Amino acid sequence: MSEKKTENKISDEFEKATNYELTDHDIERARLLIGIDLACRDKEQITKITEDNIRTYAQGCGSDNPLFVDEDYAEGTRWGGVFAPPIMSGFVNKPMLGDPIPKEIKDQTKSVFRGIHAFISGGEWKFYKPMYPGDTIYSFSGETDLEVTPSEFAGRKVTRLNRSVKMNQRGEVVAEYTYRLILTERKKAREKGKNLSIEPASYNDDDLVRIDELYANDNPRGGDKLFFEDVAVGGALTDSVRGPLTVTDVVNFHAAGYGWVPYGLRTGRMWHKNRQRIAPFYVKNEMGVPDVAQRLHWDSSWAQAIGNPRAYDYGVMREHYLYHYLAEWAGDDGWVVSMYDEIRKFNYMGDVQFVKGEITGKRVENGQCLVDISVSMINQRDEETVRCTATVALPSKEHGIVMLPEAAPETKRRAVEMLARHRELMAAKKA
Repeated sequence: MSEKKTENKISDEFEKATNYELTDHDIERARLLIGIDLACRDKEQITKITEDNIRTYAQGCGSDNPLFVDEDYAEGTRWGGVFAPPIMSGFVNKPMLGDPIPKEIKDQTKSVFRGIHAFISGGEWKFYKPMYPGDTIYSFSGETDLEVTPSEFAGRKVTRLNRSVKMNQRGEVVAEYTYRLILTERKKAREKGKNLSIEPASYNDDDLVRIDELYANDNPRGGDKLFFEDVAVGGALTDSVRGPLTVTDVVNFHAAGYGWVPYGLRTGRMWHKNRQRIAPFYVKNEMGVPDVAQRLHWDSSWAQAIGNPRAYDYGVMREHYLYHYLAEWAGDDGWVVSMYDEIRKFNYMGDVQFVKGEITGKRVENGQCLVDISVSMINQRDEETVRCTATVALPSKEHGIVMLPEAAPETKRRAVEMLARHRELMAAKKA
């Protein structure tokens, strides 16, 4: 097929896929969902933690930290064996039964924001407990807020804030994640075309030597215990790097467990069935084959059709990279308590992210020795693509080992209630 015909096919499919607008009606309907917590019925690729999927997850994030990938090593740490870092709970879920959304609200919010381009621009994680092999993970979630603001890229944007509470089979809260979901009109984003002029990255041998040196010098601290008393405000973390981004990185992240729900990447008969279920999610490619709109993360021609110069990562990928950067700095005896990040720029295929961290504060609260850290990811164009603030707990020569933080009492109570209701409904279903 000629280049001109390919362009025309993509353009035609783009027009069909972008006849969806952000309307005031949809915005007001979406506000009805704020404050409603619902049991998550999604069945992720992973529902139960195993040593194998912990290792696959860590490696999909580019981490060979022995705490997560080496059973023999992990047995000698305070944890007694390998565990899944709580941020992995974003990839893990077993369907949980719960009371449905009130019918009147369900009817009023049906197909809200249908066909609108959506992406995650960061969020806030709070981490409470490790997940061990054998643990099953459930969750409940709900909208907490909705904001409408101007967008330089797409006219205006809607930001939906959603909190997800992750818990194990004992009703213990493992983590909380409040993410920002950005919704924009694909057509307006393309018309702006602001990003199309961004040149692709290019590397010579000297560039690759610099990147390799950063990787070689950034290793997990492991059992080399870092004490609270040994760090100072203004001190720097080890410089690191992630990338250059390739399609292989995206494939590995999917293999780690991400991106399979709620829409789904499907093959063969399952592809056919999924198209019947969510037809607007499928847009024909240059060969006339219906493929997922999600492919903008690996298909540059489709990414260009919606206003970007080439395919780009999931912002979530950089969140997980940041977690491992912090965890590896803290060592086996430290604990990442929380992190808040803002995804400020796209990370396009070929882009590299240079990672820098600085200690901005330290304090003792209720016997916990906490270190506040600022982290940035800066690409080869010297643009800050991610800004992150985090809190890490470190062991102390005076105060002793790190004690794991606890979720708020109301969150813990709600988790126990939701799991109890799930079991009640399961028993009724089996009766």
